[in-house]
Amino acid sequence: MAARLIDGKQIAASLLANVKERIDERERRGRPRPSLAVILIGDDPASAVYVRNKTEACRQVGVVSVSHIRKTAPSEAELLALITELNEDASINGILLQLPLPPPLRPELFIEHILPAKDVDGFHPYNMGRLAVRRPALRPCTPAGVMTLLHHTGGSLRGLHAVVVGASNHVGRPMGLELLLAGCTVTTCHRFTTDLRAHVASADILIAAAGKPALIPGDWIKEGAIVIDIGMNRLANGRLVGDIDFAEAQKRAAWITPVPGGVGPMTVATLLANTLEAATLQSAR
Repeated sequence: MAARLIDGKQIAASLLANVKERIDERERRGRPRPSLAVILIGDDPASAVYVRNKTEACRQVGVVSVSHIRKTAPSEAELLALITELNEDASINGILLQLPLPPPLRPELFIEHILPAKDVDGFHPYNMGRLAVRRPALRPCTPAGVMTLLHHTGGSLRGLHAVVVGASNHVGRPMGLELLLAGCTVTTCHRFTTDLRAHVASADILIAAAGKPALIPGDWIKEGAIVIDIGMNRLANGRLVGDIDFAEAQKRAAWITPVPGGVGPMTVATLLANTLEAATLQSAR
């Protein structure tokens, strides 16, 4: 029997509707709408598309979106000054620095300069650390969105063996922390892992986040596993595919996310939920 699809578009739409309802209620109580400042550096086409999608989602739910677009890369000092300005602007609740940055700009320098309370991407070491000690604040958007997808499968996650393929700072590592928080036994695989197939085959929950098309053949998947494919890879023919051979994996898994239409929409929806959360926490101070 083919796996059931985890419809990220539908689940994200439900989350966005909830965010809009809460923002509307916030306005009825006389409070300002949450605001998100987006910084886009350079002319990367994919980044421009992502920013347009996020801006449109802001419009749909009632988040005020303020764009700071620089076609040519500023100096480190100029970009730090912009972030400082946004940190100090009480009308701005969230700051999103669109990655990747063109070289020689170092993303870590600027991410750490964003106030943790306005870090709606959840990338600041403070927010990562809060997640690590089981006291999450603003959570990294993609891993948090994946957890929402997993909970929609309806079963308990406690005690399940979760395997994360990929150990990036922004996805793989916080993904492992989220799964630990949910009570899973977690294995993280990376480029030095030996016998990747054996690890994948043991996974009750498989999270692929390596960014390599068809890295994981479908026949490696454990029968009845939950499969979440975070990979988003564009082939030479323009087609988007994940890190997992979807057609074969679908025959073995119990649940699986499509690419596109799985994790991607949840990342955007979680970003706006984080922006509302940031505004709520800031107004409570």
